[in-house]
Amino acid sequence: MAKIDMATRHKIIERQKNRYHKASKKEKGRILDSVCITTGLSRDRAKKLFAVSDRVLPSSKSRSGRPPKYGKDVLRTLEEIWMLMDFASGRRLCAGMDDMLDALIRAKEYRFDEITLKLLREISPATVDRNLKRAKELFRIRGRSTTKPGTLLKKDIPIRLGTEWNENMPGFVEIDLVAHCGATTAGEYINTLDVTDIHTGWTETIAVINKAQKHVFEALKNIRERLPFELLGIDSDSGSEFINNELFRYCKEECISFTRSRPYMKNDGCHVEQKNWHVIRRNIGYGRFEGIKAVCIMNQYYALLRLYSNFFLPSTKLISKVRDGAHVRKLYETPVTPFRRVLADDNIPQDSKDELTALFHSLNPVSLNRDMITLLDSLAALEFPG
Repeated sequence: MAKIDMATRHKIIERQKNRYHKASKKEKGRILDSVCITTGLSRDRAKKLFAVSDRVLPSSKSRSGRPPKYGKDVLRTLEEIWMLMDFASGRRLCAGMDDMLDALIRAKEYRFDEITLKLLREISPATVDRNLKRAKELFRIRGRSTTKPGTLLKKDIPIRLGTEWNENMPGFVEIDLVAHCGATTAGEYINTLDVTDIHTGWTETIAVINKAQKHVFEALKNIRERLPFELLGIDSDSGSEFINNELFRYCKEECISFTRSRPYMKNDGCHVEQKNWHVIRRNIGYGRFEGIKAVCIMNQYYALLRLYSNFFLPSTKLISKVRDGAHVRKLYETPVTPFRRVLADDNIPQDSKDELTALFHSLNPVSLNRDMITLLDSLAALEFPG
């Protein structure tokens, strides 16, 4: 048999494609046999060419299978909610979907028809991730560590071993400073104090003009007044802004457990380190900021961010981790917002829960997001170059 070139093979496929796609399974087999004999192609190769022809060329045959369950309007709304929820994963987005939809309806920001509302409440995490795949962007950014060790009180402040802490109740927090120094740690620059409760994930942040002990101490006392539960324990790194007589004496007088992590062991403060990235770095970035004006704008932003992140952004918690040889199996709880964890905790007084619930019902996530963007634009104008 004479050798057939590629162009001729494609012409044969083109002539047979309409007949092939309309044929029964048995008839398709006969067509494939005929094409393979004529062209010298393997059966698998011929089937692939027919499939490519069906995808590329228009066909009069109507689309087979079920119609899509989630139309363009639903997916467009889903993408808008995803952006409102800080680009959450499908699992976290679905966990917070009901609270977000209820808030949007209360604030009259969206008008959902009954079908769209039902579909959004029922959508699965896998479907969310699949439909948002093209919209997601991956990025990695790195910063600098500015922690300098404080040595005078290390012998008096114990390393946290877990025995003196009850992480199954609110009030035990990890604290850390995040530097807004840009590319250099020279000079004076703004820092953010990050306080994260281990049990509920509740996070509070305050910007300070620099990392002097007095500024950090005042910021910590302000945060204590804003917490929706009693402060029972503080765990810090070994920086001198925390390991000092003033904070040590304050914790002793107020009966607050004060412990520290091991030097250079970031995992010892894993809860607050995770929030450093998710709450601060993703919003403020790694730019350099100086001066009281930037501090004021940043703290206005943090006042809105505490409401946004604690009331509307679910987070996950690791329940267990089991190593089986080289494989590690991790089990996580269902994502929940810090607000919902506070409401579910029996150690928190009902009066505090009622105040938080009233505050939650007054919030408009779209308005919060709009005001936060405005403040970030004002803050960006104050960023130092380089």
